[in-house]
Amino acid sequence: MERPASPVRGTPRGLARLALAAGVAALALPVVLAGLKSLLLVAVALGGTGVTAAGAWWVLTRRGPVRALAVALTVAAPVAVILYYAHANLLWVALTSLALWILALTCARAAVHGAGQADRHVRERPAPPPRRPFLIMNPRSGGGKVGRFGLKERAEALGARVTLLDPADPQDVAALARAAADEGADLLGVAGGDGTQALVAAVAAERGLPFLVISAGTRNHFAMDLGLDREDPAACLDALTDGVELRVDLGFVDGRPFVNNVSFGAYAAVVQSPAYRDDKVGTILELLPDLLTRRSGSRLTARAGATVLHEPQALLVSNNPYRTGDPAGLGRRDRLDTGMLGVLGVTVDNAAQAAALLMGPQAPGLSVLTARQVVIGSDAPQVEAGVDGEALVLPVPVRCEIRPGALRVRLPRDRPGVPVTGARLDWAHLCTLALTMGRTPT
Repeated sequence: MERPASPVRGTPRGLARLALAAGVAALALPVVLAGLKSLLLVAVALGGTGVTAAGAWWVLTRRGPVRALAVALTVAAPVAVILYYAHANLLWVALTSLALWILALTCARAAVHGAGQADRHVRERPAPPPRRPFLIMNPRSGGGKVGRFGLKERAEALGARVTLLDPADPQDVAALARAAADEGADLLGVAGGDGTQALVAAVAAERGLPFLVISAGTRNHFAMDLGLDREDPAACLDALTDGVELRVDLGFVDGRPFVNNVSFGAYAAVVQSPAYRDDKVGTILELLPDLLTRRSGSRLTARAGATVLHEPQALLVSNNPYRTGDPAGLGRRDRLDTGMLGVLGVTVDNAAQAAALLMGPQAPGLSVLTARQVVIGSDAPQVEAGVDGEALVLPVPVRCEIRPGALRVRLPRDRPGVPVTGARLDWAHLCTLALTMGRTPT
């Protein structure tokens, strides 16, 4: 996969030095200007953050007057922190220190990336243009991107055969793809959402054909993690004339393919509600209190390798693991070829545990695992699941598995690439980089 240019320009050594200087300044500024008060600044910030997280938990798990009070607390806590800083005449110190720390992290990631430490290269190879490509396009996806970008006309001008789905007459996209393969198609592709992408991708994997992703859906997380341009789906068609190919993994839940993830628990139960489509926020606020406090919904177990998760309120099984150590990279996957499922389980029983989730992957209520197979059990005969955003009900036990390298993905040679914001930072290595890189060996 191509590495995108760093958003911050400069040599790795210079960026490393700037990162260290900004980091030291971010830590030293409060100490120098506030003295012992700097400890109080940190304590107030941590306390306010914890109270805000606890208030958010009560908002989600209570109704009526208690929820109203929790909303007020959630808003009041950060406001109180800001007012305290302003009263102590230290607000500008806190904001300046925060800005320096953001600068330090940005430069540090750019330095590590430039030095080759964040290379997420997926082995790709040149691919000849297909002779008989077949594409399925959903004209309603992404608010009408197919028509807005003229995707059908552009694809046909490049020699592709295109089938437009009729919203008034639902069609079996997997059957359409298999029929096209039987007729000699040498590439299958989809302009649509991730759920449709997964169904046709499974056929491509089954027949050993390359698969073309056209980012015409609403979110297109699969396209994002492939490094494609989600703002210009027409650019994906360049793969028909100047493409490369790489192998990625494909997930399956009870035999049904998924390219992103399968969710179980609270979120999966909420999206099953008929009212969810018309009133998402209202439905969430109505159903979550009982689901999160286990007064309703099934009680899940999940076995991931040798680890068993007991009664998580939310469980996410993904085709390759998501980033968890960097807020800037949440929702992204660094790679799609590790041959492992990612597993995120959340078990929270009170406001203190909800606040502890701010600790990140080390939080006691958060389980972050990888496994080749995950088996979900329940005290009910069926469980709700969201498969690439589609609401389903599956019989227990539910088996999720990954098929390494099952899918041949055809991509344009020139594409944005996957951002490196989630690169794990090693400050000791960064110091070495700042001090030694560029010296002439002796």
